[in-house]
Amino acid sequence: MSDTENKVQHLPGDIVYGKVTNILGYGAFVLVDDYDGLVHISEFSDGFVRNINDFVKVGQEIKLRIIEIDEESKRMKLSYKQIHKTRGVRCRVPEYKIGFETIENKLQSWIEEYDYDKKN
Repeated sequence: MSDTENKVQHLPGDIVYGKVTNILGYGAFVLVDDYDGLVHISEFSDGFVRNINDFVKVGQEIKLRIIEIDEESKRMKLSYKQIHKTRGVRCRVPEYKIGFETIENKLQSWIEEYDYDKKN
């Protein structure tokens, strides 16, 4: 078998493990097999990322998703947030009262709600 037959073929969307080799202000460099990978700062979280060190450390083995591969230069664009994203509701779920109220009873609260929204 030749070297190319022994190597694992990676495709965009695959989940891989890599070792963080360096962290700069714009992203983290990760070694995945014989590929140099970059996890851009925007691929760590949907929210604001002040410091990449809050997510990973140099030498750490991490699980990532491949976004893009350049076979010629042996480079990958990787995503941390697609694997480690916290899912769920991050806001208050409105409470609904089940039942019927007449327009006469609800009208005053609707007017107050409208006035409040108009001021803010």
